[in-house]
Amino acid sequence: MIPVQGLTGARVAILGLGRSGLSAARALVAGGAVPVCWDDNPAAREKAQAEGFECLDLLKAGAFDDVARLVVSPGIPHLYPAPNPVIVAAQDAGVAVDNDIGLFFQSFATQSWDNFDQMPKVIAITGSNGKSTTSALIHHILQHAGRPTQLAGNIGRGVLDIDPAIDGEVVLLELSSYQTDLARNLTPDVAVFTNLSPDHLDRHAGMGGYFAAKRRLFAEGGPDRAIIGVDEAEGRFLAGQLSEGAADDRVIRVSVDRKLAGLGWNVFARKGFLAEMRNGKQVASIDLRKVEGLPGAHNHQNACAAYAACRTLGFAPKVIEAAFHSFGGLPHRSQTVGELRGIRFVNDSKATNVDSAVKAVAAFQNIRWICGGLEKEGGLGDLAKPLPTVRKAYVIGREAAQFAMKLGVEAEVCGTMEVAVARAVAEAEAGDVILLAPAAASFDQYDSFERRGDDFVAQVQKFL
Repeated sequence: MIPVQGLTGARVAILGLGRSGLSAARALVAGGAVPVCWDDNPAAREKAQAEGFECLDLLKAGAFDDVARLVVSPGIPHLYPAPNPVIVAAQDAGVAVDNDIGLFFQSFATQSWDNFDQMPKVIAITGSNGKSTTSALIHHILQHAGRPTQLAGNIGRGVLDIDPAIDGEVVLLELSSYQTDLARNLTPDVAVFTNLSPDHLDRHAGMGGYFAAKRRLFAEGGPDRAIIGVDEAEGRFLAGQLSEGAADDRVIRVSVDRKLAGLGWNVFARKGFLAEMRNGKQVASIDLRKVEGLPGAHNHQNACAAYAACRTLGFAPKVIEAAFHSFGGLPHRSQTVGELRGIRFVNDSKATNVDSAVKAVAAFQNIRWICGGLEKEGGLGDLAKPLPTVRKAYVIGREAAQFAMKLGVEAEVCGTMEVAVARAVAEAEAGDVILLAPAAASFDQYDSFERRGDDFVAQVQKFL
């Protein structure tokens, strides 16, 4: 646990008592603060009270008297589409609003670091797609190289649940836009921006607000190194804003769309090969086509970002390349779950938006595509065009018929995962890939994309 510093003796209100809220409460107590908790869910309040935490309705008159800060869980809107009334009450009372990420950066460094030979570092990863795989890949490379490391944030453990850093350790934080938007302290040593595509637009009032939330990771104090995917206009803009000139190697540009030239520090992948360029000269190359755990251009982008992050830590290209080959990938992200009669089954349930689904179907050939679910704001966009790698779509979800009509490929309305997998298996031939890449949220049928992916695996196992 990371005890919260700077709030000793202070009353700190906590709104939302899920994983991050309870973690913050414990860390505040460890740091000598007094948490005052609230959640609209009675069961969540009972759980907090069972741990000895005081629960107080934060909308009651005087609730924010003598409160130093309000800590908000990421799922609670603080601005759009409308701020939670408790947050409004805190702001009206002049109380600072924060989250567990802000508390982490406030509290990470300690006096014990004075005795370390090598200062601990924080690498923070954000973006629309690929941030979990990129985070896990960096973590894997560090473990492979024997460097102390912890993984937390939107993946792994809560940021305040990790252990205090030891000499030379690297802490990796996967951060969502909800987390970067609200944190009062954001000071990673290295920050990674993978890419940007439409997502969570209701929470940020459109793409501008969404990008602004991501951009805060690079603006609040500024990292020593910034690794920026420049295949979208927002990434190019961000890299330009952070760079002092063409040769500024504090910014590492990453691409899978084109070769990056110039005098700066660039990492790109073309035709399956990763290249590192510095001062206009190639200094390393890796054949990614042979890395089974990172299939497709979208995973090559993840590999480029992870490679760049590890290079900033001083790792040799050969060490990173060796670690690539032992990376098994993450569940629900281009995860091969089995083969049958030459038919490959791939679970990419994490492909919850159009951009990630487009990249998933581009990574394979002869696809029997299982898609559908709760369509996100902005429509299906590029999925309405012909997709040359897709032989047929099998559509699930409560609105499967309407979803199917918007696709640019032959589609069959299946409704459920069980029917979709069965129909895809019945029609598949050797060399086909049965791919779950929904291009939609899961909440019309499942609690989470993980549950959806687990159902796909369970249905596949019936045939294996």
